[in-house]
Amino acid sequence: MGFQKTFKALSDSTRRKILNLLKHGSLSAGEIGQHFDMTGATISHHLSILKDAGLVTDEKRGKYVYYELNLSVLEEIINWLQDFKEDLSYEKNDQEK
Repeated sequence: MGFQKTFKALSDSTRRKILNLLKHGSLSAGEIGQHFDMTGATISHHLSILKDAGLVTDEKRGKYVYYELNLSVLEEIINWLQDFKEDLSYEKNDQEK
């Protein structure tokens, strides 16, 4: 996974809000757009960035595309952050000795 794309995607508050909406289950782009005061094209752009970063997946159902969280990528980020935090704790403990 490319952390650069992932963190760039997460750096935008609109995209973080979209991820929060998706934690409750899959939604279509139109359903996501109802939560924002922006055009459908802008929502699609944000969804494209999230998809390119691997944070969401999409699935066509009938005439709509539904988006959902890609939990494996989110878990990988969480694990990396946890390892990073643990490394910092070890270094801090070593410095205090």
